[in-house]
Amino acid sequence: MACVDFLLLNGRIATLDAAGSECTALAAVNGRIVALGDAGLRDLAGPGTTILDAEGARVLPGIVDSHAHPDAYALRLRAWTLVSPDHVATRDALLSRIRARCEKAAPGQWCAFYRLNERASGGYPTLAELDAASLGRPVFILRTDGHLGLANSAAFAACGVTRETPGPAFGRFDRLPDGGFTGLVRETAAHVFLNAVHGQDSEADIAEGMEQVQDQCLAAGITSVANSLTPTKAIRAYQRMRREGLWRMRMGIIASGRDEPLIPALIGAGIQSGFGDDFLRLIGVEWCPDCSTSGRTAAYWEPYLGTPVPGEPVPNTGMLLYEKEDLTQRATAAHAAGLQVMIEGVGDRGIDFALDVMEAALAAHPVADHRMRVEHCCFVTPPILARLKRGGFVDSSATGFMDELGEAYVANRGQDAMRHMWPHRALIDAGVPAPGHSDFAVCRVSPWTALAAMVTRRTSTGADLDASQAITPLEALRAYTTLGAWAQREEAEKGSLEIGKLADCIVLDRDVLNGEDIGGTQVKATIVGGVLRHQA
Repeated sequence: MACVDFLLLNGRIATLDAAGSECTALAAVNGRIVALGDAGLRDLAGPGTTILDAEGARVLPGIVDSHAHPDAYALRLRAWTLVSPDHVATRDALLSRIRARCEKAAPGQWCAFYRLNERASGGYPTLAELDAASLGRPVFILRTDGHLGLANSAAFAACGVTRETPGPAFGRFDRLPDGGFTGLVRETAAHVFLNAVHGQDSEADIAEGMEQVQDQCLAAGITSVANSLTPTKAIRAYQRMRREGLWRMRMGIIASGRDEPLIPALIGAGIQSGFGDDFLRLIGVEWCPDCSTSGRTAAYWEPYLGTPVPGEPVPNTGMLLYEKEDLTQRATAAHAAGLQVMIEGVGDRGIDFALDVMEAALAAHPVADHRMRVEHCCFVTPPILARLKRGGFVDSSATGFMDELGEAYVANRGQDAMRHMWPHRALIDAGVPAPGHSDFAVCRVSPWTALAAMVTRRTSTGADLDASQAITPLEALRAYTTLGAWAQREEAEKGSLEIGKLADCIVLDRDVLNGEDIGGTQVKATIVGGVLRHQA
């Protein structure tokens, strides 16, 4: 064999192939693995070979995060202010952060904030508190789930929303008994404000922010990410980045059903799932009819527990964002056109709704290996599990919610419900494929706390997610590697380290396969296509 481009030596390489093979060395040419073996591979080195000594560390395939929002996160990183619990632990701290940002803004300039978790930050501020802190600037705060937000009076005025304005279809402006706004806005009502904030965003803004997103992903060991609900503007930005050679990781596009012209345009052009290359590829299409359990909007058959938020409907069983006949027509057309269909379902009523739609699409156009996905797919009761199995559907599991939002799930649905929430033990035993994902920027970019929660069934703060559904570290890692690739029809390219596949791998500071403090994992090196893209 001629000299190779890249050599990784002295590693404990878990290939995650079907046989569970391990080795100590890996060689790549033109971005693909050409040899796996031992120290003898050193003989393949030449003058131009990059050699990485793993120094005995654990090496794994790169993480495949099969559902996230890098486009939105790119824009948040550029211009929004982070208010996650590690930055604001109290309501006073939140209001102080709002005031500090608004003091720097010009009159009339939007001030936007993201990742508010009211449970960990002292509760929702009142509209009066928001108005006092915002100094007359329009303010919008996106809750961590991305489905609810808080707007101040200046924001309502800027969007032309008055006391007489009815709530939009599939959305709600929460109100006090006298009809005044509480400031909390749900689902499509939140999009009124999101659209105002994002109205001036450009393709260049997305591309600029994506440089930071790639840095964070690569530092966390993510070599591939799928962009959920990708709008046209982001698709254009990504193609521009591809032309300019700016991709350092791999991106899968899941086209957004919210962008009304987009999916019909793909169908009309005859573009099918798989279109693209190793760095930028169309994975499928997605609609979001179900919502947020932590924000108390996801659709369940039984009402939410706990104290309702002021303005919340009582009893509250959540809401759905599409009419079934309408979404069935949309999904059936996409499926018939060769586009992989993905529909969000969080609560049991939402998952049943998604399965109703997908079953109808399959009845109209039967396909054996369809890989239709229920995105997030959190509350999987035994009847739903049987339905997933029977129809060959993928449980695209929002494991990122487990650690960061787990306490809210327990509070809103009850401890007994946890045995059916992200039930990976039952899913694996039933043979239902369940890749895991972060849903960042809803949750943090790093997958390691989610992987830890899959194994321990506890959040990092100790909330009990029911140990009966615990899985092994290897099973959890497969959800973020081999299954992540398979769910995108990329199993021939990535997800395991085998000859002919892409040379995407990571070097860790600990052996996570032994369950050694998985949540604290640090990535020493990330390699994409045989190129060292991150080194701690």
